[in-house]
Amino acid sequence: MTQRDLNRAVARVTGESVDMIERMGFGELHESTGERQPNSIDWDAHDDARLAVSAVRRRRLAAAV
Repeated sequence: MTQRDLNRAVARVTGESVDMIERMGFGELHESTGERQPNSIDWDAHDDARLAVSAVRRRRLAAAV
């Protein structure tokens, strides 16, 4: 399927114009061959980094006074 064919098919299903679909930039989905990274946050590491930045700021403010 060409990009033009895909744009027409999406436009037909959604009711949008082909021009609008082209501006939105639809593309084919490809299966990923590798494993996906988990969408999670290591909150301990996040807090450690945040607290470290806060400590540096406090020291700078104390030194400026």
